[in-house]
Amino acid sequence: MPPRPPEKGGQWGPVPADPHFFVLDPAPILRYNPTCSLVEGLAATFRGEKRSACNPASLRIVSPKLPHGAARLGVWEMAIDFKTFNAIVKHVTDARYPVMIRGKHGMGKSETVYQFAASVGLPVVERRASQMTEGDLVGLPIIEGNRTSWNPPDWYKEACEKAVVLFLDEVDRATLEVRQGIFQLTDSRTINGHRLHPDTLIFAAVNGGTHGAQYAVNDMDPAELDRWTVFDLEPTVEDFLDYSNGKLNPLMWDFLNQNRAHLEHKGEFEPNKIYPSRRSWFRFNDAVHKAGMLNPENAKANAQKVYNIGCGFVGFEAAVSLKDFIVKYEAQVTVEDILAGRLEKTKGYKLNDNLSLVEKILAANVLSPDMPLAQKENVARFFFSLPAEAAMKFYTEINSDKNKLKFVLDFHKIAIDGKTVKDYIIDLMKVSKKK
Repeated sequence: MPPRPPEKGGQWGPVPADPHFFVLDPAPILRYNPTCSLVEGLAATFRGEKRSACNPASLRIVSPKLPHGAARLGVWEMAIDFKTFNAIVKHVTDARYPVMIRGKHGMGKSETVYQFAASVGLPVVERRASQMTEGDLVGLPIIEGNRTSWNPPDWYKEACEKAVVLFLDEVDRATLEVRQGIFQLTDSRTINGHRLHPDTLIFAAVNGGTHGAQYAVNDMDPAELDRWTVFDLEPTVEDFLDYSNGKLNPLMWDFLNQNRAHLEHKGEFEPNKIYPSRRSWFRFNDAVHKAGMLNPENAKANAQKVYNIGCGFVGFEAAVSLKDFIVKYEAQVTVEDILAGRLEKTKGYKLNDNLSLVEKILAANVLSPDMPLAQKENVARFFFSLPAEAAMKFYTEINSDKNKLKFVLDFHKIAIDGKTVKDYIIDLMKVSKKK
């Protein structure tokens, strides 16, 4: 058994080498803290390009074949965000291996499959494995001469005759017989002699894995899991905000941006209690937006109705918080306020308030080199007024966006009270290094 690093409180050391440590190529760069209860991934390398893998605090490393030191910490799964998943999954499908996505309900697993299918130009053939019997999978027997053969069901025949994304949802809620039938499909890409089209791709989605104990799902034994390439998804709040910007009503989006704890429940679920999920927020939004309840001119008058409807979609706590937000929404600082220089409205803002406002400005996509000089100066004044952490987030985001390169170059030159934005950024970095 490989030796562990010295047990020094808080000191990070490399994961011990172990010939049984299985990682995908590209592999995460891993470190672990002997005093912590989980292994954390700090970065991932994809074809030589170093990128942030995800928030280290939320990354749990995954594999039945972890190094012994990690195994003793009881860690067996790795959660990745949507951005990381989208960056690596095509390497798996290009090799024609099946992909299983595991994660909590309502987080966007199915949507991820459909988005991937659209990106590769393939239609989706979806079946709920939980609703299937053996006959739905293998088809019906037919007699040809003096022998019997099997006539495949229409969905499977389609996946054999042309390239599709074959999406089997809720596999861990299927009967044992159906799951055993899927063995052959994921292993040899055939069922009863009918072979999938060479370019058909197989995906599955389940609730099992890390959160499996909270769902009425079946366990999967090692032989079953070994036939899948398994990814545990834990999307970030930013994943949701990026995706939902322009899809949710602006008021609803602002609320979730500024009240992120209400996006979804963390921790154990009480039986029969309604909790918010990413899916339930979209459904709630569709209901009230279609009814015109969140229009700027009548949102306040409809706050009680929105609350009553919200309790059925996202639960009491989130609904009452949204109601309070709607009532006070007129006092919220808008992007237009910042562009117009009304910074007095941010007086009393705390760090989280400022971070939410930064997200709102970035999501509005208003920063461009064609902005009037007065607006650029007002953005600079806002930037100077931010706490250091919020200011660095703002600058890091715009500086990493290739579409904002010209804006950033202009922004550097703007001077407020004799100091340029560029000089102010240098001062922030010096302070950061001292800390």
